[in-house]
Amino acid sequence: RLAGLALMLDDGTRKSHSVAQNSQFVSGFFAGLADRESYRALITSLYFVYEAMEDAMEKSMDEGVKALDYPTLRRSESLKKDMDFFYGEKWQDDIQPSPAAMAYVARIKEIAETKPYLMVAHQYTRYLGDLFGGQMMSGMARRSLSLENGDGTAFYTFDDIPSAKDFITEWYTCLNALDLTQQQKEDIVDEANLVFELNIDVLQELTGSPLKAMLTLAVNSLKEKRLWPFLG
Repeated sequence: RLAGLALMLDDGTRKSHSVAQNSQFVSGFFAGLADRESYRALITSLYFVYEAMEDAMEKSMDEGVKALDYPTLRRSESLKKDMDFFYGEKWQDDIQPSPAAMAYVARIKEIAETKPYLMVAHQYTRYLGDLFGGQMMSGMARRSLSLENGDGTAFYTFDDIPSAKDFITEWYTCLNALDLTQQQKEDIVDEANLVFELNIDVLQELTGSPLKAMLTLAVNSLKEKRLWPFLG
């Protein structure tokens, strides 16, 4: 892992993320956990993003994009399950992408046409982030929003990947084997940083209160651990 494009991406994205950017990302994520309406808005934006991503990957003739397109990582079908839960039937007729989601989708469509190898940056940023943080994030969503039986959190569930660590190691090996020029690798790192900004924009649209989400999460966690019996 600590070599090649994998190292460039890990190092290049880490250095460029300022404290302010990371604070925006975290506060935006907690805003999405403030209530079911905010979380539903987040899931809806992600649905549009992943539909665009996975449609572009399906059509792509780029060898690198195809090599990194593992079926077990795909999220569109999982997001549809979550949308079914939050919206009920026929939700596809009732939803519209938010401005940030529209900008995100537009970028995906643009590079899919002009520089398809840049899709690697989107695969890296979204899929590995989802996989690495999925268990934690789904647990936080369940506790904060009182979701049961996996309802509404299919997006964060990777049943066919028993070990995230082993899978990511394999994915990095495949990533490092891609036939790319140095300039293309640098372009992918730049694109990965742009993807981070696009995700912040999506999170910044959410109207929930981060403080409320954090408080609810803390209280419900204590309840689960029976540390606050007087909470019910």
